[in-house]
Amino acid sequence: MEVIKTKKYGGHILALPYPSQGHINPMLQFCKRLVSKGLKTTLAITNFISSSTRPNSGIVGIDTISDGFDKGGYADADSVAAYLERFEQIGSKSLADLIKKYERSEFPITCIMYDAFMPWALDVAKKYGLIGACFFTQACAVNYIYYYIHHGKLTLPISSTNVKISGLPELELRDMPSFIYVHGTYPAYFEMVLNQFTNVDKADYVFVNSFYKLEAEVADTMSKISPLSTIGPTLPSFYMDNRVENDIEYGLNLFHVDSSTCINWLNSKPEGSVVYAAFGSMSTFDDKQMEEIAAGLKASSSYFLWVVKTSEQSKIPKKIIDENSEKGLVINWSPQLQVLSNKAIGCFFSHGGWNSTVEALSFGVPMVVMPQWTDQTTNAKFVQDVWSVGVRVKVNENGIVGREEIEECVRTVLQGEEGKEMKKNALKWKDLAKEAVQEGGTSDKNVEEFVSKCIKQFVD
Repeated sequence: MEVIKTKKYGGHILALPYPSQGHINPMLQFCKRLVSKGLKTTLAITNFISSSTRPNSGIVGIDTISDGFDKGGYADADSVAAYLERFEQIGSKSLADLIKKYERSEFPITCIMYDAFMPWALDVAKKYGLIGACFFTQACAVNYIYYYIHHGKLTLPISSTNVKISGLPELELRDMPSFIYVHGTYPAYFEMVLNQFTNVDKADYVFVNSFYKLEAEVADTMSKISPLSTIGPTLPSFYMDNRVENDIEYGLNLFHVDSSTCINWLNSKPEGSVVYAAFGSMSTFDDKQMEEIAAGLKASSSYFLWVVKTSEQSKIPKKIIDENSEKGLVINWSPQLQVLSNKAIGCFFSHGGWNSTVEALSFGVPMVVMPQWTDQTTNAKFVQDVWSVGVRVKVNENGIVGREEIEECVRTVLQGEEGKEMKKNALKWKDLAKEAVQEGGTSDKNVEEFVSKCIKQFVD
């Protein structure tokens, strides 16, 4: 289907992401892709996020919704459970108000595309007779594990050391999402990820931010009981197929980004020589773990670019950084896409969040993975044992990843024979990721099918 450059749209998608950076960006990117194919899209972000950022959404419209905490967002809630409960209560009404607002406009809403973390949005969509499209931001494998537990196919707590689920490799207990691996932790979040499946069978479409060949076996297995469409990777088109005009960056950052310092530094380094260490916006480490990371990076004798939030930088022993100033650069945030696509990067030392993992795969960068919680433990299993693009660190008896372990893992990926094979595999996945979104690829076909049906329903 050719890119449609007319203002006559074939339907209007109201997209509702969960209000965090890792959920907003994939949905925003998918919206850009839909607009390029002829649908009008509007991204509904919370009032707090709208007031605290300057979203540059390009061809996607922006509107706002209330989560009940308009002044301070999540930080104003007494607990996770309190935030989620109020978001459902206030968000349902706010979403309904948005739908009614657009009913009076030139482009009424025809479809609600909502983050799977917020199944209540589907109830609102159906109340108003709209198409409901569920959007999963995590891997098919992780979603399927939660599906299994939600439907009672796996009883908690798990007593055996190995877990067998159809369509997945055999998993050790530590490979399961952290809510399961350490049963009883973060109960509100655990309830939220299980509740993704409360009404998903009523959704008209189910999208997953993954690509088919990356998770073919589990995607096929899950599709038999809960049909889904892989539509990823949802990276800016500039890095993938360049078919969406001026799509160079995500367009919404909850953190300040200054690219010049780190990019100039990277440009001065040899190809494949730098370890990029970044552990996501939500990860925090105690002083001991920060010291071990710093010492491990130093001992690896490699160049390193380490992203550490300003509030966390005091945890790094100044002596270690001073002694390694010629080798390492510590910054408070980075333009991750620009960094990972830089030829100097040879290894991504990551927490294993899904967005970071998919980005690394899409740029052909092998990984050292130090998972912290939620889906990261499962992603790490796949990085090491299924996709063979990295190594997972081992935690010692004190719950710490020691400097020797970090040094060894970094050296394995950057310098060892195993590392060469990981790089070769990473480049294979890079090619397959691009293939998926290019014209005729698996993700592209799924998007085309959705767009065609939306246009047909709109015309009818």
